[in-house]
Amino acid sequence: MFERWSLKFPITIGVTMIILIIALIVGWVILATVSALQSPQSGFYWAALSIGTSFLAIVLTGVVFYMTLSVKAINLTRRQSNFIDSVTHELKSPIASLKLYLQTLEMRDVSEKERKTFQRFMMDDVERLDNLISHLLEAGYADKVRSYDVEAVDLAEIIQQAIRSVTLRYRVDQSVVQSELQPCLINTTRVDALMIFRNLIDNAVKYADQDPAVHISLKLEDNFAVCRISDNGPGIPMALRRKIFGRFVRLGRELRREKPGTGLGLYIVRTLVRRAGGKVVVLDDAASNDTTKMQTTFEVRLPAISVRADSAAVEAEPSGPAADSKIDKQNGTVINGPPVDGANLNETIPNDSRENDTQPDVVS
Repeated sequence: MFERWSLKFPITIGVTMIILIIALIVGWVILATVSALQSPQSGFYWAALSIGTSFLAIVLTGVVFYMTLSVKAINLTRRQSNFIDSVTHELKSPIASLKLYLQTLEMRDVSEKERKTFQRFMMDDVERLDNLISHLLEAGYADKVRSYDVEAVDLAEIIQQAIRSVTLRYRVDQSVVQSELQPCLINTTRVDALMIFRNLIDNAVKYADQDPAVHISLKLEDNFAVCRISDNGPGIPMALRRKIFGRFVRLGRELRREKPGTGLGLYIVRTLVRRAGGKVVVLDDAASNDTTKMQTTFEVRLPAISVRADSAAVEAEPSGPAADSKIDKQNGTVINGPPVDGANLNETIPNDSRENDTQPDVVS
């Protein structure tokens, strides 16, 4: 019943009760003090003053505690309502699209080119459903204590893999995401590390400007692997930079959003980063040291266990699309370059993507 409630009503009642109790306490203290000073039995009034004041203070504490819980419960219920709206849309949209394409293929004779186009769109819908289910499952047991085997994970390699995955998903050239990566190792699982940076890079590309630009840097600072992910999107208000890491939290109203999402991505990121002994924050514009027009910068700090030598970095240079990345041997930094030429990219990833033509009208 609290889904659409405003917080004004419970806060007004709570503040009114607090004011009344404080007035009772003040009145009781004045009355008991005056009576104790004027009466020969002052000991009785001093005792009544102590007992009555303590009782009213306990009542005041209870009212404040109850009001705080009520506000938190209403906020949580509203976020859950937004989450249900989001998941309902995220589930219904690809299912409706799949149904439409299947009915078209069944009822009409289409050309081979159209058939391949339909199959590609259907695969996009299946991947969208798969990503949604993966987020839901990971959020379900993210806070649970579970045993798993950690290993030495090459963070630069993980970030390169996440970049390729996200750019393929949104059908953008990898040159949109510029990276300067210093090879280093951390103790975690590959699955957790990939999910952390895939979610952050996904948000950066998704919420970037119409002409997207994302910059990623990875370097060692005081035995920590520090990764900063910046984008040229609209930015995050200062008052919401801590709240966005909560479960079900997304900015704005769910039914008016232009970007798809469930509000679980950044919650999963924070949980997995803490599990690895690290910290994730949103930096201020001044703290990000960014001279470009980047509006949002996420910083992830993870305990580093080793730095690879220059020779090892050259041997571990990624093959395939990432083979064109250049390595600065002087400081061991990997500078991202265009992994594929424009012709191959256009052949494998058409520009007329549905996600670019029509965005879900629905959110990390």
